[in-house]
Amino acid sequence: MTAQGVASQTGSGPEPPNTPLNQGRPHSARMYDYFLGGKDNYVADREAAAKVLTLWPGVMIAARTNRAWMHRAIRFLAAERGIRQFLDIGTGIPTRPNLHEVAQGIAPESRIVYVDNDPIVLAHAQALLKSRPEGRTAYVHGDITEPETILASPDLTEVLDLSQPVALSLVSLLHFVPDGWGPYDLVRRLVDALAPGSYLVLSHITPDFDPEATQKTVQVYHSGGIQGKIRTKDEVERFFTDLELVEPGLEVPHRWRTDLAERDSHVETGDVTDAEVSFWAGVAHKP
Repeated sequence: MTAQGVASQTGSGPEPPNTPLNQGRPHSARMYDYFLGGKDNYVADREAAAKVLTLWPGVMIAARTNRAWMHRAIRFLAAERGIRQFLDIGTGIPTRPNLHEVAQGIAPESRIVYVDNDPIVLAHAQALLKSRPEGRTAYVHGDITEPETILASPDLTEVLDLSQPVALSLVSLLHFVPDGWGPYDLVRRLVDALAPGSYLVLSHITPDFDPEATQKTVQVYHSGGIQGKIRTKDEVERFFTDLELVEPGLEVPHRWRTDLAERDSHVETGDVTDAEVSFWAGVAHKP
């Protein structure tokens, strides 16, 4: 449950009309945009984000640390494991560098498909489709709760060859999937459809380090109509069942492959605490 932005950067002003794109209530993608310093958020998002900040002052650090970890994970897969296909579900509002920019910065021929169900992400989809000429990118308007529909989308199958390894990215997504929606089954169905040699890239908010702040944060999201569930390390580890976690295993993101941090200009991994970040993150191989 993160968001993106800083109040001074987003500005203030009247609430946009209550349309499918500009809703008058908070939305998780726009809150994440606020926490990352973006401008694609509205009064309702900023008000909810302000409540979160009073309860969990480290939430902006968490959002940016999580994003920096994602960059390291994608670089690791592209540079060290030779992955050239990426499926990013729960893309969120574009924030540079996007996943395809990281992957194609190492391997220009990389192919990336982004998936999200938020109309505001769809409105920004063109920003996600500016691929290197050697590679491809595409955007699928889809929902994690319908994995087979995502995988069968012509926009996906024209870009990704599912008979070859794919890195499935579920970054900062599954804490918005409550237990009643069957999150473990959803992940299993996605991973089962991927070829051997594929990878799962996953991060998730946890109450393990600051239970009071994170549980109160959940209540703010719930009060805004945003569902979800934060999970312990054991619960997050279940998402990797039958997969092989790569070293250093399931770890807080600021301690995952710190040897790659020198190339990451977005956040210094040594300047944050576990309680500020309150995430678990991991990359796992499908045998």
